[in-house]
Amino acid sequence: MPPNTDPLEGRVAIVTGAGRGIGRATALALAARGAAVVVNDLGVTLHGEMGEQGLAERVVQEIEAAGGRAVANRDSVSEWPDAQRIIATALDHFGQLDLLVNNAGLSVSVPIWETEPDFFDRVVRSHVYGTFYCLRAALPHMMERRFGRVVNLVSRAALVGVPGCAAYAAGKGGVFGLTNVASRDLAPHGITVNAVNPAATETRQVSNAIEQLENAGEDERRRAEGLRAALQPPEQVAALISALCHDECARFNGQFFYIEKGRLGLFHPLEVQREATSPDPWTVESLLEATGQLEPYSLGSVYGG
Repeated sequence: MPPNTDPLEGRVAIVTGAGRGIGRATALALAARGAAVVVNDLGVTLHGEMGEQGLAERVVQEIEAAGGRAVANRDSVSEWPDAQRIIATALDHFGQLDLLVNNAGLSVSVPIWETEPDFFDRVVRSHVYGTFYCLRAALPHMMERRFGRVVNLVSRAALVGVPGCAAYAAGKGGVFGLTNVASRDLAPHGITVNAVNPAATETRQVSNAIEQLENAGEDERRRAEGLRAALQPPEQVAALISALCHDECARFNGQFFYIEKGRLGLFHPLEVQREATSPDPWTVESLLEATGQLEPYSLGSVYGG
């Protein structure tokens, strides 16, 4: 490799949901480091309805204006034939596929008693099916070349819980599970699968959550002020995603990264922290006694991540 050549030079990446926010910042960051990028964005609202068109093309123009290589794609990650076309776009235009960033997904804060089944289905499909479909379509090519870097976007809403985000949390919870299993399945094939959990970031989703809090009670307004003060630019998240695509990060697989202003961390694998034991088989009575020894965890929620 010639001196001063970035390790991502010559790589080919797909970034889904790359028309705005973290996806756009990631597409620009990867392209700036020499990767050719498929910029995928359907141009829908957070509800999944048709919205602003031409977002993917606009990001491609930005990349090309800076001297990079990119192509737009407006297929839906939630449909299997569409996901196959997304992968084919990379192969047809650039001849290979090395990096896959599963960022696309829908989210709107709605109390669970107001969450309509069709909306729940759309949101969960965008995250779970979208991540699986794109990964599954990419695997034959990656496995043949014995190389691949996959980065999924997740959220603590799936584990800690955020009020009004049942569909979003269910979707992101599915991506947690997919990341755990895919990383183990694919490790022998030279493919790493990691996930990034951003703290509060300047995106449509977080801005929408802040506005809803500001229009609620006094406690919610104070929470909105704290959330707004903690916002990080999407470029910070994009930098981490780019780093995970480098060969220097090949030792990370099946890991969940957390990033916020000035802080980078790894989540510890889920394990039992509080327990009670019994030498005898459990009965309802002994379980009632045992649960009396356990202190419940707080339901305090984490907004924006």
